[in-house]
Amino acid sequence: MSEAGPLSLGQLSVWHDIRGLPAQRWHEPNNAAAWPLPRGVTAEQVRTAVRTLANRHPSLRTRYDVRNADAPGQLPPDATTDDTLPVLDDADADPADLATELAGEPFHLGRQHGWRARLLTRSGAPSHLLFSKHHITADAWAQELLHQEFRQALTDPEGLGPAPPGPADLAAEQYGPAGLRRQSAALDHWTHLLAHAPSTTLPRTADTAGEVVQATLRSTAARPAAHALAERARVSVSSVILAAYARSVARICGADALLVQLMSANRFAGRWKGVVTSMNQWVPALVEHARNDDLVTLADAVHWSGLGAFRHGMHDVTAVAALRARMPHAAEPACAFNYVAVPDGPHPGAPPRPPLSAGPPTLTWEEPFTTIGPRCYARALETEDALAVRLTAKDLGREQCADLLWDLHQSLLTAAERP
Repeated sequence: MSEAGPLSLGQLSVWHDIRGLPAQRWHEPNNAAAWPLPRGVTAEQVRTAVRTLANRHPSLRTRYDVRNADAPGQLPPDATTDDTLPVLDDADADPADLATELAGEPFHLGRQHGWRARLLTRSGAPSHLLFSKHHITADAWAQELLHQEFRQALTDPEGLGPAPPGPADLAAEQYGPAGLRRQSAALDHWTHLLAHAPSTTLPRTADTAGEVVQATLRSTAARPAAHALAERARVSVSSVILAAYARSVARICGADALLVQLMSANRFAGRWKGVVTSMNQWVPALVEHARNDDLVTLADAVHWSGLGAFRHGMHDVTAVAALRARMPHAAEPACAFNYVAVPDGPHPGAPPRPPLSAGPPTLTWEEPFTTIGPRCYARALETEDALAVRLTAKDLGREQCADLLWDLHQSLLTAAERP
């Protein structure tokens, strides 16, 4: 086996979360997508586009040396990858269901590249590309980047421009002198917050012990409300949604201050916006006066606390784990929040998507694909016409999960209606 280099800090975070999973749960770090194909595209065009992506991004040709779980590494990218594209012909199946089924197949990171694709055809005509990837290979930003580049490569692969750097290049910078200084500052941030944040936790009951529930609230009204509040507070939309979420959690906890885990995309430097890998990392932020009735004021405070946290988004999770071991009584985050950000840009040839009808908000219960991650995790996603907030909660129960989401929703609408 070739000599492995260090994992980037984002890759290391993924490994830290999955290293102890039993084999029957190895599929849980996977994500799936079903990308519609333009009318008239040929199977050979799809194969060429997939091959172009694999040759362009080192992460798609990378395997990992994980024989020593305490010292994982990434192997040099393989020169080539298996670019065969199996075909599924099914005129009736839901592409999303097929993609989810594909994501249920685990990856063996030591001998497999962390992605796979299938061409879905309908009576022989290409319909969708089913794409599944391991989170260590690509985060949500990188997956959307691949989607955009795939559509570009279908018609004009030369228009993609020069290949971006890979995760090994990122790791080299993160372990260079400047990167080590940033790691030290990040560890100081963790040390300060863990030492000073209050120990606030969501309640647990015997009735909900061991239960994991997941629900998604979708609302056409919540999106303009959040944008109006963001404009009024002069902060980001994500800060507004986080403020509403933190207030709802604080009300359940009966607390005025919360330690919140924020998902940092860590793509603030231009050089790394186009790298396909996982750069996401959890970083703590303290939300004070979390039950403030003035959501605009709370959003402003959340915004500045979040910015301070994101400055320290790149950190060594093994160093943080060692820090926690030295601080056994340090506060645990009460909840976690992720505002999903993806790169802007058109999808050449993408079919138009019908707008979501402006109906009442809906709350849909789902079977969690994965239980990796924090105990109370809200993931906010905006589309052009709606806001969706998915909450995955452990030991909380359906009733409290639903109450939290509806309270978040009502907070946004009520605050937006105020003069």
